[in-house]
Amino acid sequence: MGQFLLVDSRKLDGFEGLHQAVHGSHVDVMQLGRGRLRGTLSHIGIGDFSLSIGSFNVGMRTQRVSSDDKLIIGMLLAAEQRVAHWSFDMQLNDVLVIPPLLEHDGVFHGGSAYAAMRFDLGEVASLFGGEARLSDPDTWRGRGHYRADPATGSMASRRLVRIMSHLSSHRHGLTPSTADFWKRSIVECMTENVISSLPPDDAGWLPSARRLIRRVEEYLHEAGTRPVHVSEICAALSVSRRTLHRAFQEVFGLGPVSFLRHKRLCTIHSILRDSVPGSTTVAAVAMQQGFYELGRFAQYYATMFGERPSQTLGFGSSPDVKR
Repeated sequence: MGQFLLVDSRKLDGFEGLHQAVHGSHVDVMQLGRGRLRGTLSHIGIGDFSLSIGSFNVGMRTQRVSSDDKLIIGMLLAAEQRVAHWSFDMQLNDVLVIPPLLEHDGVFHGGSAYAAMRFDLGEVASLFGGEARLSDPDTWRGRGHYRADPATGSMASRRLVRIMSHLSSHRHGLTPSTADFWKRSIVECMTENVISSLPPDDAGWLPSARRLIRRVEEYLHEAGTRPVHVSEICAALSVSRRTLHRAFQEVFGLGPVSFLRHKRLCTIHSILRDSVPGSTTVAAVAMQQGFYELGRFAQYYATMFGERPSQTLGFGSSPDVKR
């Protein structure tokens, strides 16, 4: 399983460490601020897809030559002073698009932190599926700057950092299906800030809510027990996330994210109930179903089933249970 997950975390002791600010891409850097540079740099690689999160304490100039054929989408996580990329003045949680084979120029006037994901332009249609404006590769061929919504932007950036922290602690790797789920979860954090800055798109045909839900449930049935991300459903069914949300609200009174979380909780319950204690752990099963905050997962689980996940796992050792 380890072939699907690469983890690399290090402390920075000098600006030279930022040459690898984005995993797989060389960046020319020059220190602008005075003092010894300190910081951290972490990379997560899932196949050809990567997420990098870095932080540093002094001003920095960054330049990237036009030799990288991958799409880079970045987010500003923290900034003590002004940050500018090309002619864009960045605010917290703003998203920056660096298309393939385009030179990039950035200036950080003080200590900052950033996140950047890098992947092949050919993956756009799948990872951004359902959102017509974002699943078109032409959307990402020009440099871009998306202003984040203050509320959703801060939540998205915190979630991105938590995902990085969680995956960094699971160096044993991921299954192919779980790897795809985590890629979509990472992309979604930045996509939220992109969508919030776009004008509403209410055009298009809205299919019958129940007919759409039936198609979703057929897709989930074929997927089996693996975790399925909302963006995967949108791509597979060629439907926008907004349309999907309206359908789930009409039929179930809750959004697709909550519905899929309930489904994953039920899958975990069944796996734990059918497992012999000692053969697996709650944490391992939770991660394979896309939960990266065990405390919050435990709350969801207890609220839904009225018992702790460890109690469900222990059920298999009860002498009164016929297996």
